Amino acid sequence: MLASVESTEGLPLPSADASGDELFKMGLLYSTGQGGAPLDYVSAHMLFNLAAMRGSVEAKVYRKELSQEMASDEVAEAQRQAREWLAHG
Repeated sequence: MLASVESTEGLPLPSADASGDELFKMGLLYSTGQGGAPLDYVSAHMLFNLAAMRGSVEAKVYRKELSQEMASDEVAEAQRQAREWLAHG
């Protein structure tokens, strides 16, 4: 599920072949700060966005709820990171 490539913050990124379910579960970890993941709404939103693109209906719901708790610049950063991940995948 995790690639050896790391983001600029040093956090592991999902592998390019991660399923929607895997991306969703990873987003849950970041949105709650559990499982060794830091509490990071930007990363969680990015992962929910990617999971939604890969068919996770739950991720769409969580992404929407999370975006209501975030500032617009944070949502924009999450979307930018998702586009960057897709471009490098």
